[in-house]
Amino acid sequence: MKQKRDLFLCITCLLIAFLLTLANDRSSDEALAARIAPEILRFHVLANSNSTGDQNLKLKVRTMLLNSIYEDLGENASLEDTKTYIRSHESILEKKAENYMKNLGYDYPAHMELTNCYFPTKTYGDMVFPCGTYEAVRVKIGEGKGRNWWCVLYPPLCFTDSSYAVVPDTSKEILRHSMDESDYLKLRKEPVKIHVKLKVLDLLPVHKKAVTSQNP
Repeated sequence: MKQKRDLFLCITCLLIAFLLTLANDRSSDEALAARIAPEILRFHVLANSNSTGDQNLKLKVRTMLLNSIYEDLGENASLEDTKTYIRSHESILEKKAENYMKNLGYDYPAHMELTNCYFPTKTYGDMVFPCGTYEAVRVKIGEGKGRNWWCVLYPPLCFTDSSYAVVPDTSKEILRHSMDESDYLKLRKEPVKIHVKLKVLDLLPVHKKAVTSQNP
């Protein structure tokens, strides 16, 4: 009976410690996001629904809009240039997206706006951006009730195929010079592997017996 009680207490303590660690990590990530967010502009596309057709359409509209935005802005656009362009071209880009979808057989409205959104932790190439609130170009297709897609519009980190993406050196340099060096290094930090040894197993009679049988 005592062993069961001790085992329960150990598992409870481990669970509490794990949850506290997660909460602390999230808090640290959100604090980092708050510091770097002023130098970053995200891109967020919401599909009409989760149907296969609407999800595929979302990706096609995404690619079309990104190509159009980057082509118009050119390679030397600043963060403010990008925001100014979006504000002055919202209706034009909306209409362009709607016409594009009509040519594909979809009669959905498109709505684009600059807004603040909460994003989960996301990896772009070899960089990791922490969860938190960022300013974003938000594109809503139709009802906007389907799974969404997001990337970093500025600096240019939007990849249509992120599986093999490598962040351009030019984008890394923009990030490096726009924020504290320690924060920049955290974006490139490799995930820490945590190995947890469950000592509560030592309390189990079966485990004790197995360990004893292995000793000479």
